[in-house]
Amino acid sequence: MPSPEALENHLSRIREQGYTILEKAVEPDLIDAIASELERLEKTPGIGTGKNLFEGFKTVRVYNLLAHGKTFEQIPVHPEVLPVAEGVLDRGLLVSSLSSIAIGGDETPQPLHADDQLIPLPKPHAPLVCNTIWAITDFTEANGATRLVPGSHRADCSPNPLEPHETIAAEMPAGSVLVYHGSLWHGGGANRTSERRIGIAMNFCAGWVRQQENQQLGIPTEIARGFEPRLRELVGYGVYHHLIGHIDKRSPVTLLDETAQVPMVWDL
Repeated sequence: MPSPEALENHLSRIREQGYTILEKAVEPDLIDAIASELERLEKTPGIGTGKNLFEGFKTVRVYNLLAHGKTFEQIPVHPEVLPVAEGVLDRGLLVSSLSSIAIGGDETPQPLHADDQLIPLPKPHAPLVCNTIWAITDFTEANGATRLVPGSHRADCSPNPLEPHETIAAEMPAGSVLVYHGSLWHGGGANRTSERRIGIAMNFCAGWVRQQENQQLGIPTEIARGFEPRLRELVGYGVYHHLIGHIDKRSPVTLLDETAQVPMVWDL
């Protein structure tokens, strides 16, 4: 886990600039395993390039990764990354979505956007979303590294994708992780090379916000039953502040383990 000093430095950068980069935070063996699993999944019938400007016409995305292999279960609970997301939101955060983004050669830039722009609240506001992008390959300005507008998380609106904005490239070596406030203006960069830029989008939301991907319906119960306890909580088999998300005054984790004992607000 990051030291308290390192953790506070990252959180300070997110408060000030809207993002931070955890350089080479993920062990090479896990990066290699993820790359191998994505190569397998991309051969699945129905998986292909995007059909619109936002998803990219030369970009391959695989969604709902927690339903597709044990390797991906290590991503939400990674000890170098999760504490930073918890520091932005709180320990009651949830997995909002987990997907891959492989930007192909000659791909055009993605329109600038904010990941929380569909949440109908005035801006700026406290963080409701904290997202992370894992570099499975090196991210460079040439191959489509994520473009950022530093400090834009404090803006009073989301970006107009038709207007030009000055951006910087979140360049980072494979194994690094970009962590950013959900209001930060950003978008995938143009890939001007012949190589693919492969990343993982591991997105979190506050425990009381609806998740982007419906984790409870998207992940078969038998797969969720095999998750470690913290991952069960992160995908929604838990309660926020001992109340939000309960089923008949019980935590939904009892659907996976009838013997689980979770104190509720009525018991405190």
